[in-house]
Amino acid sequence: MLNKKARVYFSCFMLILGTLIGFLLSKWSEIGSLGWREPDVITLTVRMPENGSLPSRMIYGKPDIAKAPRRDVMVLSPWLAPIVWAGTFNRDLLMEEFQHKKYRIGLTVTAIGKYVKLLKKFLESTERYFMKGGMVTYYVFTDRPDKVKALSLEVNRPLKIITVPKYPTWGHVVLGRMEILKNQSEVLFQQEVDYVVSLDVDMVLFSHIGVEILGELVSVIHPGYYHSPRKDLPYERRPASQAFIPEDEGDFYYQANFFVGTVQRIYQLATACYEGIVKDKANDIQAVVYEESHFNKYLVYNKPTKLLSPEYIWMNNLWRLKDIRIKRIVHGEKKF
Repeated sequence: MLNKKARVYFSCFMLILGTLIGFLLSKWSEIGSLGWREPDVITLTVRMPENGSLPSRMIYGKPDIAKAPRRDVMVLSPWLAPIVWAGTFNRDLLMEEFQHKKYRIGLTVTAIGKYVKLLKKFLESTERYFMKGGMVTYYVFTDRPDKVKALSLEVNRPLKIITVPKYPTWGHVVLGRMEILKNQSEVLFQQEVDYVVSLDVDMVLFSHIGVEILGELVSVIHPGYYHSPRKDLPYERRPASQAFIPEDEGDFYYQANFFVGTVQRIYQLATACYEGIVKDKANDIQAVVYEESHFNKYLVYNKPTKLLSPEYIWMNNLWRLKDIRIKRIVHGEKKF
């Protein structure tokens, strides 16, 4: 049996323990989400106008020019294009500017053959995480429009189905995408949107993708090669191909499954890639990574105006996570 003094100590201990447990339980939703919390989102104060003399505006801390936003990664390319990482921008401030200008965004996705089955999950994630508060139109390129309609997609944004040819192989599909983008930029996009965002259907968004991705010509650094030396980048090295890049040239290796740009710049990119693909085909050549080889060739000589870090297109089979604070998109989720 415990003596009186021991019982008092035990009661105090249990009281403190119970209080601590209660506090942790009340904060459990916050604690459980820390691993996925956006490190770059800061809530800003909105100051309302006084007597109509000044417009409403956001109040935020003064930037410190001597303080780097990230010290562990490159945040500016050698040609002065920003590289977007978590912690390098303020989404609230960007959104304020974006809403004033009322940009229209076209999100394109190709759903061919059995890949139509992935469209529902893709759009569910874009509805939740893509460009919240923006004017977005979905453009679905598909050879099975009836199958797309049968999915009974529940989206709160305009969705346009654009029928494309039935391709014999997946290789023809990826090579044909640049022709589709070229044609639609001429006849449709220039009338309806300011920016085009191209994504693959086997992607799932896990965190917010906002106006920080917008730019004149924007590409994503490949997560599998962002620490690789130039000699290990999977460029097309055969001089006979239109996608040829000499061994002493090249900056980064970019993924062709996520890129952004103004309608004019996307048209120029898609046209150059399409023409290179056609010339290679006439010479019975297929670039080593299909249209992605031509895409990288174009960007070597037409530098992107903004780069997105590998966090914007991660792959779960990759092990390196030291400098990836958040996985915004995961690619390769092919569960039919």
